Amino acid sequence: MRLLKNIENNSWLQSLVGICSIFLISFLCYLFGDLIGYHVVALILLLAVSILAMFLDTIPIVAVAVVSALTWNFLFIQPKATFNITTPQDALLFLMYFVIAVINAVFTSRLRKLEGMARDRKEREKTLQLYNTLLNSLSHELKTPISTIIAAVDTLKMTTAKISENNIEELYNELEVAGTRLHRQVNNLLSMSRLESDFLKLQLDWYDVHEIIHNVIDVNKSSTHFIKFAPVAPLPLFKIDGILLEQALQNIIHNALEYTPQETIVSISTSFTKRGFKIEISDTGQGFPEDKLDMVFEKFYRLPNSATGGTGLGLSIAKGFIKAHNGSIGLLNSPSGGAKFTIEIPAEMAALTTTEDE
Repeated sequence: MRLLKNIENNSWLQSLVGICSIFLISFLCYLFGDLIGYHVVALILLLAVSILAMFLDTIPIVAVAVVSALTWNFLFIQPKATFNITTPQDALLFLMYFVIAVINAVFTSRLRKLEGMARDRKEREKTLQLYNTLLNSLSHELKTPISTIIAAVDTLKMTTAKISENNIEELYNELEVAGTRLHRQVNNLLSMSRLESDFLKLQLDWYDVHEIIHNVIDVNKSSTHFIKFAPVAPLPLFKIDGILLEQALQNIIHNALEYTPQETIVSISTSFTKRGFKIEISDTGQGFPEDKLDMVFEKFYRLPNSATGGTGLGLSIAKGFIKAHNGSIGLLNSPSGGAKFTIEIPAEMAALTTTEDE
Protein backbone atom coordinates (compact mmCIF):
# COMPACT_ATOMS: atom_id res chain seq x y z
CA MET A 1 0.00 0.00 0.00
CA ARG A 2 2.80 2.44 0.85
CA LEU A 3 4.52 1.68 -2.48
CA LEU A 4 1.28 2.40 -4.38
CA LYS A 5 0.92 5.68 -2.48
CA ASN A 6 4.47 6.66 -3.38
CA ILE A 7 3.89 5.88 -7.05
CA GLU A 8 0.59 7.77 -7.06
CA ASN A 9 2.21 10.92 -5.64
CA ASN A 10 5.52 10.82 -7.59
CA SER A 11 5.66 11.71 -11.32
CA TRP A 12 9.15 10.24 -11.71
CA LEU A 13 8.06 6.89 -10.33
CA GLN A 14 4.97 6.95 -12.56
CA SER A 15 7.15 7.62 -15.60
CA LEU A 16 9.53 4.81 -14.62
CA VAL A 17 6.71 2.31 -14.11
CA GLY A 18 5.07 3.31 -17.40
CA ILE A 19 8.25 3.16 -19.46
CA CYS A 20 9.25 -0.21 -17.95
CA SER A 21 5.79 -1.53 -18.84
CA ILE A 22 6.23 -0.39 -22.46
CA PHE A 23 9.68 -1.99 -22.63
CA LEU A 24 8.31 -5.27 -21.26
CA ILE A 25 5.42 -5.34 -23.75
CA SER A 26 7.74 -4.39 -26.61
CA PHE A 27 10.14 -7.21 -25.67
CA LEU A 28 7.30 -9.75 -25.67
CA CYS A 29 6.09 -8.46 -29.03
CA TYR A 30 9.65 -8.59 -30.41
CA LEU A 31 9.80 -12.30 -29.62
CA PHE A 32 6.78 -12.87 -31.86
CA GLY A 33 7.42 -9.99 -34.28
CA ASP A 34 7.68 -12.18 -37.35
CA LEU A 35 4.29 -13.74 -36.62
CA ILE A 36 2.21 -10.69 -35.76
CA GLY A 37 3.83 -7.95 -37.87
CA TYR A 38 4.71 -4.42 -36.85
CA HIS A 39 1.20 -3.06 -37.64
CA VAL A 40 -0.30 -5.31 -34.96
CA VAL A 41 2.48 -4.31 -32.57
CA ALA A 42 1.47 -0.66 -33.03
CA LEU A 43 -2.09 -1.48 -31.99
CA ILE A 44 -0.86 -3.44 -28.95
CA LEU A 45 1.34 -0.55 -27.83
CA LEU A 46 -1.50 1.95 -28.35
CA LEU A 47 -3.72 -0.23 -26.17
CA ALA A 48 -1.00 -0.35 -23.50
CA VAL A 49 -0.65 3.45 -23.56
CA SER A 50 -4.44 3.83 -23.25
CA ILE A 51 -4.55 1.52 -20.24
CA LEU A 52 -1.61 3.25 -18.54
CA ALA A 53 -3.31 6.61 -19.11
CA MET A 54 -6.08 5.47 -16.77
CA PHE A 55 -3.60 5.40 -13.89
CA LEU A 56 -0.81 7.89 -14.67
CA ASP A 57 -0.73 11.69 -14.59
CA THR A 58 -0.49 13.78 -17.75
CA ILE A 59 3.28 14.37 -17.93
CA PRO A 60 4.25 10.72 -17.19
CA ILE A 61 1.77 9.36 -19.72
CA VAL A 62 3.02 11.75 -22.44
CA ALA A 63 6.54 10.51 -21.75
CA VAL A 64 5.28 6.93 -22.01
CA ALA A 65 3.55 7.69 -25.33
CA VAL A 66 6.74 9.20 -26.78
CA VAL A 67 8.87 6.28 -25.59
CA SER A 68 6.38 3.78 -27.05
CA ALA A 69 6.58 5.49 -30.46
CA LEU A 70 10.40 5.53 -30.44
CA THR A 71 10.55 1.92 -29.24
CA TRP A 72 8.17 0.82 -31.99
CA ASN A 73 10.31 2.62 -34.56
CA PHE A 74 13.60 1.23 -33.22
CA LEU A 75 12.54 -2.42 -32.86
CA PHE A 76 9.90 -3.00 -35.51
CA ILE A 77 10.13 -0.54 -38.43
CA GLN A 78 12.68 -1.33 -41.14
CA PRO A 79 15.61 -0.90 -40.89
CA LYS A 80 15.46 -2.32 -37.38
CA ALA A 81 17.77 -1.21 -34.52
CA THR A 82 17.84 2.33 -35.94
CA PHE A 83 15.60 5.37 -35.82
CA ASN A 84 15.72 5.74 -39.61
CA ILE A 85 12.55 5.33 -41.66
CA THR A 86 13.19 4.53 -45.32
CA THR A 87 9.71 4.55 -46.88
CA PRO A 88 7.14 7.38 -46.97
CA GLN A 89 4.42 4.92 -45.93
CA ASP A 90 6.29 3.93 -42.76
CA ALA A 91 7.11 7.57 -42.05
CA LEU A 92 3.43 8.52 -42.32
CA LEU A 93 2.45 5.50 -40.21
CA PHE A 94 5.00 6.46 -37.56
CA LEU A 95 3.75 10.07 -37.51
CA MET A 96 0.14 8.90 -37.17
CA TYR A 97 1.11 6.54 -34.36
CA PHE A 98 3.01 9.28 -32.54
CA VAL A 99 0.15 11.79 -32.79
CA ILE A 100 -2.55 9.26 -31.85
CA ALA A 101 -0.54 7.93 -28.90
CA VAL A 102 0.15 11.38 -27.44
CA ILE A 103 -3.38 12.73 -28.01
CA ASN A 104 -4.96 9.55 -26.65
CA ALA A 105 -2.71 9.66 -23.59
CA VAL A 106 -3.45 13.33 -22.86
CA PHE A 107 -7.19 13.07 -23.38
CA THR A 108 -7.54 9.88 -21.33
CA SER A 109 -5.52 11.38 -18.48
CA ARG A 110 -7.51 14.64 -18.56
CA LEU A 111 -10.79 12.74 -18.69
CA ARG A 112 -9.74 10.70 -15.66
CA LYS A 113 -8.90 13.90 -13.78
CA LEU A 114 -12.26 15.45 -14.67
CA GLU A 115 -14.06 12.31 -13.50
CA GLY A 116 -12.07 12.41 -10.26
CA MET A 117 -12.94 16.08 -9.73
CA ALA A 118 -16.63 15.41 -10.38
CA ARG A 119 -16.55 12.45 -8.01
CA ASP A 120 -14.81 14.49 -5.30
CA ARG A 121 -17.31 17.32 -5.75
CA LYS A 122 -20.19 14.89 -5.44
CA GLU A 123 -18.66 13.33 -2.33
CA ARG A 124 -18.16 16.77 -0.77
CA GLU A 125 -21.75 17.71 -1.51
CA LYS A 126 -22.96 14.44 -0.02
CA THR A 127 -20.76 14.93 3.06
CA LEU A 128 -22.01 18.49 3.55
CA GLN A 129 -25.59 17.29 3.20
CA LEU A 130 -25.02 14.53 5.76
CA TYR A 131 -23.39 16.89 8.24
CA ASN A 132 -26.14 19.47 7.75
CA THR A 133 -28.63 16.72 8.54
CA LEU A 134 -26.60 15.75 11.59
CA LEU A 135 -26.32 19.35 12.85
CA ASN A 136 -30.04 19.97 12.32
CA SER A 137 -30.85 16.82 14.26
CA LEU A 138 -28.37 17.59 17.03
CA SER A 139 -29.71 21.12 17.37
CA HIS A 140 -32.91 19.52 18.65
CA GLU A 141 -31.55 16.37 20.25
CA LEU A 142 -28.98 18.22 22.36
CA LYS A 143 -30.66 21.58 22.82
CA THR A 144 -33.88 20.16 24.24
CA PRO A 145 -32.37 18.09 27.10
CA ILE A 146 -29.81 20.81 27.86
CA SER A 147 -32.60 23.38 28.16
CA THR A 148 -34.53 20.97 30.38
CA ILE A 149 -31.53 20.46 32.66
CA ILE A 150 -30.85 24.21 32.95
CA ALA A 151 -34.49 24.97 33.69
CA ALA A 152 -34.77 22.19 36.28
CA VAL A 153 -31.56 23.25 38.03
CA ASP A 154 -32.69 26.91 38.13
CA THR A 155 -35.97 25.81 39.67
CA LEU A 156 -34.25 23.61 42.26
CA LYS A 157 -32.09 26.54 43.32
CA MET A 158 -35.23 28.14 44.73
CA THR A 159 -35.94 27.66 48.41
CA THR A 160 -37.67 24.41 49.27
CA ALA A 161 -40.53 26.38 50.78
CA LYS A 162 -41.53 27.51 47.31
CA ILE A 163 -41.43 24.02 45.75
CA SER A 164 -43.61 21.12 46.72
CA GLU A 165 -42.30 17.60 47.20
CA ASN A 166 -44.19 16.42 44.11
CA ASN A 167 -42.67 19.17 41.98
CA ILE A 168 -39.19 18.35 43.24
CA GLU A 169 -39.69 14.69 42.32
CA GLU A 170 -40.92 15.68 38.85
CA LEU A 171 -37.87 17.89 38.35
CA TYR A 172 -35.56 15.05 39.32
CA ASN A 173 -37.36 12.78 36.84
CA GLU A 174 -36.94 15.39 34.12
CA LEU A 175 -33.23 15.64 34.92
CA GLU A 176 -32.88 11.88 34.72
CA VAL A 177 -34.70 11.66 31.36
CA ALA A 178 -32.70 14.57 29.91
CA GLY A 179 -29.40 13.14 31.16
CA THR A 180 -30.20 9.73 29.70
CA ARG A 181 -31.08 11.32 26.38
CA LEU A 182 -27.83 13.28 26.30
CA HIS A 183 -25.84 10.19 27.28
CA ARG A 184 -27.42 8.18 24.46
CA GLN A 185 -26.67 10.82 21.82
CA VAL A 186 -23.06 11.30 22.94
CA ASN A 187 -22.57 7.51 22.92
CA ASN A 188 -23.96 7.32 19.39
CA LEU A 189 -21.66 10.07 18.15
CA LEU A 190 -18.61 8.45 19.76
CA SER A 191 -19.59 5.05 18.38
CA MET A 192 -20.02 6.40 14.86
CA SER A 193 -16.63 8.11 15.13
CA ARG A 194 -15.02 4.79 16.12
CA LEU A 195 -16.69 2.95 13.24
CA GLU A 196 -15.64 5.52 10.63
CA SER A 197 -12.05 5.73 11.84
CA ASP A 198 -11.59 1.93 11.71
CA PHE A 199 -10.38 2.22 15.31
CA LEU A 200 -12.89 -0.31 16.54
CA LYS A 201 -11.32 -3.39 18.11
CA LEU A 202 -13.45 -6.08 19.72
CA GLN A 203 -12.86 -6.78 23.41
CA LEU A 204 -13.81 -10.46 23.37
CA ASP A 205 -14.85 -12.23 26.53
CA TRP A 206 -17.37 -14.83 27.67
CA TYR A 207 -20.87 -13.34 27.93
CA ASP A 208 -24.36 -14.59 28.67
CA VAL A 209 -26.51 -13.30 25.78
CA HIS A 210 -29.68 -13.61 27.85
CA GLU A 211 -28.17 -11.45 30.59
CA ILE A 212 -27.26 -8.79 28.03
CA ILE A 213 -30.85 -8.79 26.75
CA HIS A 214 -32.23 -8.46 30.29
CA ASN A 215 -29.91 -5.48 30.88
CA VAL A 216 -31.24 -3.81 27.73
CA ILE A 217 -34.82 -4.45 28.81
CA ASP A 218 -34.16 -2.95 32.25
CA VAL A 219 -32.82 0.23 30.65
CA ASN A 220 -35.80 0.49 28.29
CA LYS A 221 -38.65 -0.12 30.72
CA SER A 222 -41.64 1.74 29.34
CA SER A 223 -45.08 2.64 30.62
CA THR A 224 -46.44 2.92 27.09
CA HIS A 225 -44.97 -0.22 25.44
CA PHE A 226 -44.57 -3.87 26.38
CA ILE A 227 -41.29 -5.77 26.01
CA LYS A 228 -41.62 -9.56 26.04
CA PHE A 229 -38.67 -11.91 26.44
CA ALA A 230 -39.12 -15.48 27.55
CA PRO A 231 -36.12 -17.65 26.56
CA VAL A 232 -37.27 -21.00 25.22
CA ALA A 233 -33.99 -22.73 26.06
CA PRO A 234 -30.75 -21.73 27.80
CA LEU A 235 -27.80 -20.61 25.73
CA PRO A 236 -24.15 -21.27 26.53
CA LEU A 237 -21.70 -18.47 27.08
CA PHE A 238 -20.41 -16.91 23.85
CA LYS A 239 -17.09 -15.18 23.26
CA ILE A 240 -18.19 -11.74 22.03
CA ASP A 241 -17.84 -8.06 22.82
CA GLY A 242 -20.80 -7.83 25.17
CA ILE A 243 -20.66 -4.04 25.47
CA LEU A 244 -20.97 -3.53 21.71
CA LEU A 245 -23.73 -6.12 21.39
CA GLU A 246 -25.63 -4.49 24.26
CA GLN A 247 -25.43 -1.07 22.60
CA ALA A 248 -26.55 -2.52 19.26
CA LEU A 249 -29.59 -4.13 20.91
CA GLN A 250 -30.18 -0.94 22.90
CA ASN A 251 -30.34 1.11 19.71
CA ILE A 252 -32.71 -1.32 17.97
CA ILE A 253 -35.11 -1.59 20.90
CA HIS A 254 -35.01 2.15 21.62
CA ASN A 255 -35.86 2.75 17.96
CA ALA A 256 -38.83 0.38 18.27
CA LEU A 257 -40.11 2.14 21.40
CA GLU A 258 -39.52 5.60 19.93
CA TYR A 259 -41.24 5.15 16.58
CA THR A 260 -44.11 2.74 17.22
CA PRO A 261 -47.57 3.60 18.63
CA GLN A 262 -48.34 3.23 22.32
CA GLU A 263 -49.20 -0.27 23.61
CA THR A 264 -47.02 -1.81 20.89
CA ILE A 265 -45.52 -5.15 21.92
CA VAL A 266 -41.80 -5.66 21.32
CA SER A 267 -40.85 -9.35 21.38
CA ILE A 268 -37.33 -10.76 21.68
CA SER A 269 -36.27 -14.34 21.03
CA THR A 270 -32.97 -16.20 20.86
CA SER A 271 -31.82 -19.43 19.27
CA PHE A 272 -28.75 -21.42 18.21
CA THR A 273 -27.22 -21.31 14.76
CA LYS A 274 -24.57 -23.59 13.25
CA ARG A 275 -21.82 -21.09 14.03
CA GLY A 276 -23.20 -19.03 16.92
CA PHE A 277 -26.52 -17.52 17.92
CA LYS A 278 -29.47 -15.58 16.52
CA ILE A 279 -31.56 -12.81 18.09
CA GLU A 280 -34.92 -11.76 16.66
CA ILE A 281 -36.60 -8.50 17.67
CA SER A 282 -40.11 -7.92 16.38
CA ASP A 283 -42.86 -5.43 17.15
CA THR A 284 -46.56 -5.03 16.44
CA GLY A 285 -46.26 -1.48 15.12
CA GLN A 286 -46.82 -0.20 11.60
CA GLY A 287 -43.60 -1.57 10.12
CA PHE A 288 -41.45 0.17 7.52
CA PRO A 289 -42.32 1.20 3.96
CA GLU A 290 -41.24 -1.66 1.71
CA ASP A 291 -39.19 0.64 -0.53
CA LYS A 292 -37.27 2.01 2.48
CA LEU A 293 -36.16 -1.27 4.06
CA ASP A 294 -32.70 -1.12 2.46
CA MET A 295 -32.14 2.49 3.60
CA VAL A 296 -32.89 2.37 7.33
CA PHE A 297 -29.33 1.30 8.21
CA GLU A 298 -27.72 4.26 6.39
CA LYS A 299 -26.09 7.05 8.39
CA PHE A 300 -28.38 9.94 9.31
CA TYR A 301 -31.32 8.37 7.48
CA ARG A 302 -34.72 9.04 8.99
CA LEU A 303 -38.03 7.95 7.55
CA PRO A 304 -40.13 10.68 5.94
CA ASN A 305 -42.74 12.21 8.28
CA SER A 306 -41.09 10.61 11.31
CA ALA A 307 -41.37 12.31 14.68
CA THR A 308 -39.17 15.28 15.47
CA GLY A 309 -35.81 14.42 16.96
CA GLY A 310 -33.31 11.65 16.47
CA THR A 311 -30.09 11.76 14.50
CA GLY A 312 -30.60 8.69 12.33
CA LEU A 313 -27.47 7.06 13.73
CA GLY A 314 -28.88 4.34 15.98
CA LEU A 315 -29.57 1.59 13.44
CA SER A 316 -26.43 2.43 11.46
CA ILE A 317 -24.32 1.97 14.60
CA ALA A 318 -26.14 -1.27 15.45
CA LYS A 319 -25.31 -2.64 12.01
CA GLY A 320 -21.68 -1.52 12.35
CA PHE A 321 -21.22 -3.24 15.72
CA ILE A 322 -22.81 -6.44 14.45
CA LYS A 323 -20.66 -6.43 11.29
CA ALA A 324 -17.61 -5.96 13.54
CA HIS A 325 -18.49 -9.41 14.93
CA ASN A 326 -18.64 -10.74 11.32
CA GLY A 327 -22.38 -10.99 11.88
CA SER A 328 -25.39 -9.87 9.87
CA ILE A 329 -28.57 -7.94 10.54
CA GLY A 330 -31.71 -8.05 8.42
CA LEU A 331 -35.03 -6.24 8.48
CA LEU A 332 -38.39 -7.44 7.19
CA ASN A 333 -42.00 -6.49 7.70
CA SER A 334 -43.98 -9.23 9.42
CA PRO A 335 -47.05 -10.54 7.54
CA SER A 336 -49.14 -9.91 10.69
CA GLY A 337 -47.88 -6.33 10.94
CA GLY A 338 -44.84 -4.66 12.44
CA ALA A 339 -41.14 -4.99 11.78
CA LYS A 340 -38.75 -7.82 12.50
CA PHE A 341 -34.97 -7.47 12.97
CA THR A 342 -32.91 -10.65 12.67
CA ILE A 343 -29.36 -10.66 14.05
CA GLU A 344 -26.98 -13.56 13.46
CA ILE A 345 -23.52 -13.56 15.02
CA PRO A 346 -20.90 -16.30 14.64
CA ALA A 347 -19.07 -16.82 17.92
CA GLU A 348 -17.12 -19.37 19.88
CA MET A 349 -19.31 -21.00 22.52
CA ALA A 350 -18.39 -22.39 25.91
CA ALA A 351 -18.72 -26.09 26.67
CA LEU A 352 -20.61 -25.45 29.91
CA THR A 353 -24.32 -24.97 29.38
CA THR A 354 -25.91 -25.69 32.77
CA THR A 355 -25.45 -24.62 36.35
CA GLU A 356 -24.81 -28.25 37.39
CA ASP A 357 -21.87 -28.48 34.94
CA GLU A 358 -20.33 -25.34 36.41
